[in-house]
Amino acid sequence: MKISSRNVEMMPGIKDLEKISQSIAMLDAILSPEWEYRYYSFNSKWGEKEKMASMRNGSGDDYFILFDEVGAVIKGFAHESPMTPYSNERHEIWPGVLTNIPREFSSFLSEPAFSLEDTTFCIWRKHTDLLWQTGDIIFPEGNDPDGSEDLLFILDGNPLTYKLWAEEYYETSVTLSCVEHVFNHLPLNKNIIFALNNNLSLTDLQEDILEISYPFVK
Repeated sequence: MKISSRNVEMMPGIKDLEKISQSIAMLDAILSPEWEYRYYSFNSKWGEKEKMASMRNGSGDDYFILFDEVGAVIKGFAHESPMTPYSNERHEIWPGVLTNIPREFSSFLSEPAFSLEDTTFCIWRKHTDLLWQTGDIIFPEGNDPDGSEDLLFILDGNPLTYKLWAEEYYETSVTLSCVEHVFNHLPLNKNIIFALNNNLSLTDLQEDILEISYPFVK
């Protein structure tokens, strides 16, 4: 069983999700120094007491995760999924996807950068919740009707998942032990960076390291 809006019990906890999001963003920054070609990003200074993780695949699909004092909320858009708003003339979001979201996440719902009008799934969890939550949705037929399984698979916390994906996407060999190092949030050092990208130095990554707020050896 894989992570999806229909299998929210597979989602990691909020703190673990934040660390995973930082890890994959840091790895992407090393493997792809040019930001516009990266899949995964993390901004630890998105707002006052807010952090934001994102994925953009360059083909129109994305997700955004807001972490704040209340908890975390995820919005995703798979443009070719059966639940895309573009499947109806009025460009309406599938019924139930954005309903029941706690008012504490109102800043998320009003943030233009997240393009809420382009949404196929939304998942949230307050720190006081025992599980991740979704709206009351009647899903159409299909294995992954809202695209959440396809977009969220990387968040399973398994370094091998990232390694296999990165090798295919970046068309390069990726050392598993280095991925494990970053997933364990061990301080980044020149040896790890060199093993992943021998054209990059710790100095080159300073801006990304600070934005992601990833630990490193000074």
